[in-house]
Amino acid sequence: MNESRDIKEIVRLAYKALDEKKAADITIIDISSLSVVADYFIIASADNIRQTTALADNVEEVLGRAGIMPKQIEGRASGNWILLDYYDVIIHVFDKENRLFYDIERIWKDGRRIIDISEL
Repeated sequence: MNESRDIKEIVRLAYKALDEKKAADITIIDISSLSVVADYFIIASADNIRQTTALADNVEEVLGRAGIMPKQIEGRASGNWILLDYYDVIIHVFDKENRLFYDIERIWKDGRRIIDISEL
């Protein structure tokens, strides 16, 4: 578990890892006041399945180098939606079609959107 880690540090590292590999439309939603599942969702899009995998791999590598291990990773086999669960931070990497279909931002619209990473 990553209890000793600053949750905001995990969000910043994950965001940078996604941005580094050219993820599209990276969105951070603070859901801490709405859910016990996690404190933050990070949602990103990729142009194709190869890129979703590359994005997820980079997040896992960057966080792993910082000593931050995932609780669970889902969706690698299909690559359409890869979910990386880091306990209090859940990262969703979608292909564009599935991101539109599942529309997580709408479901969690009551969460606080982090517009600028420096807000963390």
